Amino acid sequence: MTTPQTLIRRAAVTAGSFVAASVVLAGPAMAEVPEGWAPDTHMSWGHLLVLILAIPAGLALVISLVVSLPGLVKGEGLTGGGHVEGQWIGGPRRGTSELAGPDDENSKAGGASARW
Repeated sequence: MTTPQTLIRRAAVTAGSFVAASVVLAGPAMAEVPEGWAPDTHMSWGHLLVLILAIPAGLALVISLVVSLPGLVKGEGLTGGGHVEGQWIGGPRRGTSELAGPDDENSKAGGASARW
């Protein structure tokens, strides 16, 4: 069984570890810009929105066209041209006609035998 002292010790070690990791990992963020680098420039909101929204949306559109264009050129449309029937994996081969139905009101065949 865990004692309160053990829980307090674990919490202190965990908190101390987080503080130590934060101090160690924040050091490089405080570094000065190297002398050979150009000074930082201000990025406009429009440029930021282009980088974050327009480029990914454009890439998604191009990928969608590359994927769907062969089917559209063949005349299949976006759905592939054929109707797909529902598939019952592990079910009867000839459809639901093979399933046993209830013979009379007391029959236990078919369904989940649910009651109201």
